[in-house]
Amino acid sequence: MQKEVLEGLTKSQKQLPSKYFYDEKGSDLFEQITRLNEYYLTDCEKEILQNNIKDIAGCIGKDVMLIELGSGSSYKTRFLLEELSDLSTYIPVDISEEFLLKTVSQLRLEYPKISIIPVFADYTSNFDLPVTEGSNQKQVVFFPGSTIGNFDPEEVQVFLNNMAGITADDSEMLVGVDLKKDPKVLEAAYNDKQGITAQFNKNMLTHLNRVLGADFDIEKFRHKAFYNEEAGRIEMHLISSQKQTVTIGDQRIAFEKGESIHTESSYKYGLEEFEELVADWYSVEKVWTDDKSYFSLQYLKKK
Repeated sequence: MQKEVLEGLTKSQKQLPSKYFYDEKGSDLFEQITRLNEYYLTDCEKEILQNNIKDIAGCIGKDVMLIELGSGSSYKTRFLLEELSDLSTYIPVDISEEFLLKTVSQLRLEYPKISIIPVFADYTSNFDLPVTEGSNQKQVVFFPGSTIGNFDPEEVQVFLNNMAGITADDSEMLVGVDLKKDPKVLEAAYNDKQGITAQFNKNMLTHLNRVLGADFDIEKFRHKAFYNEEAGRIEMHLISSQKQTVTIGDQRIAFEKGESIHTESSYKYGLEEFEELVADWYSVEKVWTDDKSYFSLQYLKKK
């Protein structure tokens, strides 16, 4: 972790991997973000699930192992757990162990007939799926939200290649893909009036202070999010409000006033653009969108 952080902070454009948002507090802050009025993604995805759940369940089929990446509170997954009456195995994968354990404890009370096996892992890297009794079950990966948009296009291809190696040859995927729209809508979603997204962004530095013994002064950084139209992505940054130095281990990182750390990208896609992006590994079998066509759920089959 320290090596990866230092590599990012010594680049000409300082950057940190967005996975470091998600300690227990970061996961909780993100759940708060999903309930904000400005954050259209949650309501759009919920609308798609509510209006199309039977069709989605029909695509998923029976005798399935459901694998969710970045499961968080598993709120959206409950739509599937309710509809897939014969689902026997649910495997939530998350990097935040404490948050995942709390969620799994609650889910086991709500769905006692489903075998719920948590996996604590960074799903952007290779990880092992648990061996289960239902080894012949079809594997369906559930990747909701717009998390796939956090990867640069090249990273999407690495991610898909990794997933192809981790999952069975006949595995399928239900993935959330945020769509291109008015930049004003996009920028409002990442600059909420309550400042929760700003807290979420700055909490990454708190996380690094705790885990790496770094000495980021959180008050000397401010949140900024904007739509980069040329790249087709929202960018989140932490801007240094003054000239300063941060120590991580035995290395000192210098910041100029106004210099930024790029903490997250969130790419927005056209439907054909996304289909082309995944074409080497998956075919897009079906697409559902909300009424405004802000967001999509897409069902993919491995080639």
